[in-house]
Amino acid sequence: MLKFVAKRLGISVIILFFVTLIIYSIIRCLPASYAESKARELSQKPGAKPYEELLAQMNEAYGLDVNIPQGYVIWAGNVLQGDFGDSWQWNKTVTDKFSEVIWYSFALGAAAFILEIFIAIPLGILAARRQYSRTDYAVTVFALIGISLPSFFFATVLKMIFAVKLGWVDLYGIVGRMHEQLSPFGKLLDYAHHMILPVATLTIVSVGSLMRYTRTNMLEVLNSDYIRTARAKGLSEKRVINFHAFRNTLIPIVTILGGSLPSLFAGALITEQLFQIPGIGYTSYVSMTRGDIPMSMFYMTFLAILSLLGNLIADVLYAVVDPRVRVH
Repeated sequence: MLKFVAKRLGISVIILFFVTLIIYSIIRCLPASYAESKARELSQKPGAKPYEELLAQMNEAYGLDVNIPQGYVIWAGNVLQGDFGDSWQWNKTVTDKFSEVIWYSFALGAAAFILEIFIAIPLGILAARRQYSRTDYAVTVFALIGISLPSFFFATVLKMIFAVKLGWVDLYGIVGRMHEQLSPFGKLLDYAHHMILPVATLTIVSVGSLMRYTRTNMLEVLNSDYIRTARAKGLSEKRVINFHAFRNTLIPIVTILGGSLPSLFAGALITEQLFQIPGIGYTSYVSMTRGDIPMSMFYMTFLAILSLLGNLIADVLYAVVDPRVRVH
């Protein structure tokens, strides 16, 4: 197992190198020069340096005054030392801004992830047990709606109903106007209150895929020979489903869930933007639209690392939960 993990880590490092090189090259090849626009903006402030001097400083600081391979080497060398540069948009280091906003995204993603598991898996199993029944059709339709419709549609509908019509929650933000005057427990409830609609949006759009996946795997297991044998021995249907079928259905589901764990830190860019939740997704969106190259490079590199980590976790979990798999 250790040899397998070490091999996968080595492959991941190589993939990460090429991914970051491609990302850096694309940003350098953009037709608009964000360094020029930023230098021009700063030069117009009282007591600022001339535009040419500011532009030269920015180009030198971020390796924009050399070709792409040389600039990438400069950027990668700084990254290996833990230096992702200073964010142009937020006026602080990229890592400091990341540490401020990541926990909002994690709370949002974790809540949606837990709800997704407790909704999708039981409904998927229920649909498989009652194949071609009204329950199965209802679950399938619900799953297809969640898969097909985009998150901005659900977010708009939820805001229209619960924020505009009923007035139960605020349209935007993570805290209310009286947040600072609340007790610590009251502040926690205020956070939770403002997270209701974003969590509901993420849960609705993500639950369908897992629900369909669970139903498909459960149907495959229920049609297996050992399930028919268990029923022939006179075991109750409850024990056949919960003890024999469910355990084997979990094997592929665990690998899927394991691979999605890193996404808890990735942030929901669209949902956070719609509800103005100051997480890593919203922060990165604003940074990209404002031409914040250091923050944009960090976020895309961060997503690449999470994707590679998710694949590694899925592979390892599959070998752990399925005793038939042997890693050499």
